[in-house]
Amino acid sequence: MGALIASNKTRVIESATVRGIRNHNPGNIRANKIIWDSQTGIDDAGFAIFKSPEWGIRALAKLLLNYEKIHGLNTVEGIIGRYAPVKENNTGAYINSVAGSLGVDPYTPFSVGEKLTPLINAIIKHENGINPYSAVLIANGISLVEGYNYA
Repeated sequence: MGALIASNKTRVIESATVRGIRNHNPGNIRANKIIWDSQTGIDDAGFAIFKSPEWGIRALAKLLLNYEKIHGLNTVEGIIGRYAPVKENNTGAYINSVAGSLGVDPYTPFSVGEKLTPLINAIIKHENGINPYSAVLIANGISLVEGYNYA
C-alpha cells in the first residue's frame, strides 16, 4: 500500500494509485525518443518516470516554455490543445479547468514564463486530481530549467 498523500474531504488518495505522483511525473508527460534529464524509465503505459518530483516538474516547465518559444503557443487553448490532444482527453474541459485556475480567457495571449507557476499548478491538479506539492518544491523544480529567470 502506498503512502498517504492527501485527503480531498471525500476520499483518501494514496501516492501508489496516482500515476503522475507515483512516477514523479506530475504532468503525465509521455516518454518519447528524447530522454529527459533525470528520467529513470518508462512505465507500462508509456509515461516518463523521473528520479524525483522536482525533475518531473522541470520537464513540465521546459515543455511549456518551449510551447511558447518554439511553437508560438501562448494561450490556454493553444497550450492545452497541444498538451492534451482530443484523442486522449476531454480537451475542452481541460482548457476550461486551466483557464479558470489562471483566471484568464482561454483565447487571450499571455506570457507563459510569467504565469509558469500557476500554469504548472493547474496542470498538476488536472492530471492527478490533487496537487500535493508545496510551493517550495515546485519552485525548486522550475529552478532546474536552465536560463529561466522569472520571479
